[in-house]
Amino acid sequence: MPQLPLVSAAEAAKPTRSVVIAQHGIVATSQPLAAQAGLDVLKAGGNAADAAIAANAVIGVTEPMSCGIGGDLFVIYWDAKTNKLYGLNASGRSPYNLNRDVFKQKSLTEIPLFGPLSWSVPGCVDGWDELRRKFGSRSLADLLAPAIKYAGEGFPVSEIIGRSWAASETRLKQWPDSAKTYLPGGRAPEVGEFFRNPNLARSLREIAEHGPAAFYRREIAKQIVAFSEANGGYFSMRDFAEHRSDWIEPVSSNYRGFDVWELPPNGQGIAALQMLNILEGYDLKSFGHGSPEYIHLLVEAKKLAFADRAKFYSDMDFAKMPIRELISKEYAARQRKRIDPSKAATDVPPGDPKLSQGDTIYLTVVDRDRNCCSLIQSIFHGFGSQVVPGDVGFALQNRGNLFALDDQHLNRLEPHKRPFHTIIPGFVTKDGRPWLSFGVMGGDMQPQGHVQVLINMIDFGMNVQQAGEAARVQHFGSQTPTGLPLEPHGGTVAVEPWMPADVIPALQAKGHRFVRGSGLFGGYQAILIDHAHGSLHGGSDNRKDGCAVGY
Repeated sequence: MPQLPLVSAAEAAKPTRSVVIAQHGIVATSQPLAAQAGLDVLKAGGNAADAAIAANAVIGVTEPMSCGIGGDLFVIYWDAKTNKLYGLNASGRSPYNLNRDVFKQKSLTEIPLFGPLSWSVPGCVDGWDELRRKFGSRSLADLLAPAIKYAGEGFPVSEIIGRSWAASETRLKQWPDSAKTYLPGGRAPEVGEFFRNPNLARSLREIAEHGPAAFYRREIAKQIVAFSEANGGYFSMRDFAEHRSDWIEPVSSNYRGFDVWELPPNGQGIAALQMLNILEGYDLKSFGHGSPEYIHLLVEAKKLAFADRAKFYSDMDFAKMPIRELISKEYAARQRKRIDPSKAATDVPPGDPKLSQGDTIYLTVVDRDRNCCSLIQSIFHGFGSQVVPGDVGFALQNRGNLFALDDQHLNRLEPHKRPFHTIIPGFVTKDGRPWLSFGVMGGDMQPQGHVQVLINMIDFGMNVQQAGEAARVQHFGSQTPTGLPLEPHGGTVAVEPWMPADVIPALQAKGHRFVRGSGLFGGYQAILIDHAHGSLHGGSDNRKDGCAVGY
């Protein structure tokens, strides 16, 4: 294995970009054209909800392997008028006609990762409309106009997106409509090459003209269902017609005086709160960023939270879950006692919270009135299910793969049920006022990333840019909500190449297995509200193509 570079802890946390500081508004996304589209909306008088929808629509065109109208959406929104946080769950459900017996008949013990059996109804379009109607000030037609233009006229493919696109060539070629849509001339577009998607432009125009009905009741739904019926899927028009998004209450826990907010399941956001509650009992500042002591405690807290995630996180419409108990300080104190500071755990069963008992995009917008939108949107894996159904111009997500087929599992597949979800927006308030709108995209990395960037800022004193660029770690191999078991030896810790070199032997001495990671650590965007100076501070991860832009 190549040697890790010898760097100091200070070098491991050294930012490559300055913080973006602005007065009136900031948009931070993982793709520059999308960020600019959102900023244009703000400059024209739109608010955070408007700008987020416009930016999300553009990034669905320009980063199609990660997101788009074939996927789901979650939002945490701070409304400046009411001084209140709102949560939006715009994730879709399984087909009515699909159940566990189908997989038994097919002799399948897991739901396939790709193809029509992995489909759930896409919730993005309905989510846009819910967000716009509750908080927005512009028409859907106005907000989708930039995306329609880029889809119809074309855009130059950016660097990291281009590499991801090329990596999906082989799988996309297995589906003729996918290849026709995303592989013009039989190949992925090169970096800097212009790509057009006229079918997606047509679908977006339909949505702009007819609203969500265009997607869920008219031609788009009809085309998806017809393709499904012809290719072994289980979608019906009823699945689309009965889709709904839900406004829900975010949940929080206080970490060293900061209220950290996440959405409750079917997402995994409360895993971040569980980890923070456990870690609050340690003097992390004395250990320092990149220290073996800190990383060991971080990984062990993650193992405990993810053991609970594997057992308890599911669609709350189908099962009662002990959310309040899971994120309580009392439970964290009990969990903390399970951590050996000198030894990595290899067998981590879930706790008893009753006390008596991946590809994604994240974007955030803050406007002149200090409305804040923390939005995450995804089609799960790169190009989701790999399937473009007909001439709609977009791939459908493969979120259904995250259901369990175990009859006793809370997250078991059932008709018209939301699967466990990885994508989570984050938010932090301080003394009842918005402080940070943030997120870290990337599958299982997301709660681990939320925890690391918050600790970077709160414990280690990093600014909003530095906190996102600092070297990260990811533990993988925990039991999953699909019932797959923990990896032998307690899993593996991936470290970024610029992590201080002395951390590896120290972690090995505690029993951790490690790999030198690349591309495993997510992508981060954040906006900090500086009330003392009346300014906004934006940060954007250098692991992605994007940026924070403001005015």
